[in-house]
Amino acid sequence: MASIVIIGAGIGGMSAAYEIRALLGQEHRVTVVGEGPLFSFTPSNPWVAVGWRKPADVQIDAPKHLGRKHIAFEGSGVQRIEPAANRVLLGDGRSLDYDYLVIATGPRLAFDEVPGLGPEGGYTQSVCTTAHAASAWDAYQAFLKDPGPIVIGAAAGASCFGPAYEFAMILDADLRKRKLRDRVPMTYVSPEPYIGHMGLGGVGDSKGLMESEFRQRHIQWIVNARIASVADGQMTVSELDADGQPKKTHVLPFRYSMVLPAFTGVDAVRQVEGLGNPRGFVLIDEHQRHPAFANIYGIGVCVAIPPVEVTPVPTGAPKTGFMIESMVTAVAENIKAELEGRAAASKATWNAICLADMGDTGVAFVALPQIPPRNVTWAKAGKWVHLAKVAFEKYFLMKMKSGNTEPVYEKYVLKLLGILRTR
Repeated sequence: MASIVIIGAGIGGMSAAYEIRALLGQEHRVTVVGEGPLFSFTPSNPWVAVGWRKPADVQIDAPKHLGRKHIAFEGSGVQRIEPAANRVLLGDGRSLDYDYLVIATGPRLAFDEVPGLGPEGGYTQSVCTTAHAASAWDAYQAFLKDPGPIVIGAAAGASCFGPAYEFAMILDADLRKRKLRDRVPMTYVSPEPYIGHMGLGGVGDSKGLMESEFRQRHIQWIVNARIASVADGQMTVSELDADGQPKKTHVLPFRYSMVLPAFTGVDAVRQVEGLGNPRGFVLIDEHQRHPAFANIYGIGVCVAIPPVEVTPVPTGAPKTGFMIESMVTAVAENIKAELEGRAAASKATWNAICLADMGDTGVAFVALPQIPPRNVTWAKAGKWVHLAKVAFEKYFLMKMKSGNTEPVYEKYVLKLLGILRTR
């Protein structure tokens, strides 16, 4: 009997646990290690931050649902990984041995790289976790009593821009419903070289599409932007030119701000020499397997993927959604192959698909594969994207409760996009 340990109880970790259990049957032990007992559907966090969802609407009891599939759960987190001993040290001091380790931790949120950034000891909000989104909702309710300028965006080195775009548009929609939009100047700040870059070098006509959306909604923007510091009610932003040279310094007042930080690898990975790259992201080969530690795999935002292109201000490539799902399938199939004495052969597709909600409409981005040249590249807007994301949320939460291993993006999202694209 083999022991497979999965670090992380998010979208990647939970999906991997179910798929590995389904492929391997009951003869092997599968254990998920999370930080606390709750699974959160993070794509819904922007809705939580404006009160359109409550945290309980997007969270489930992970041990309860995993247990129905005979998957063990440890909720104290991981303090240290010891690859030489095939062991992880848990947060409560106990250790857990493994034959295969799957790292699906998500990122460390590097608020500390910008003075004054973040909800804990800083002056900006976040939608990176459901707890942060709940705190952002509290701050937003206070803001509504005395509205003023809003700054939304991402810090240098950020790699998942969709939630920042979503939140800017969702705030715009919510403020219009409240008849307060005319009292709220809004600015979007991003390291991207242009609006709609998305860390992907653009997707179809994403530049023109997103610029048009911003103009219609009276959202100003600053790109090639590096946030230098944040104080109470004030953000200092350095804007660079296309050659990376200083162009202009902006001092932006705000009453409310949400900024996505750069990501790094988590401490449990960063402290192990050779496990990650200089930023602490897990090194992987084409089979999602570590090149030196052959029984360690990586899934999701925690893995090392190079930027799609060099930009004047650093941007990372997104590693979410469909990419995670394809990584999960590859890892599960490769562990099964190795246990059966075959060589690992499965590869993730590395396709990028994003449903970006805008409150009353939305934009779908499709880049197949993620890195150009691509077989498919397009972006399309419409109310159907908002409806599709709502349906996706419900479907995925149902999948996490039931342990269903059907690939959501392949079965649901891709087919839906294919149908709607032809209309």
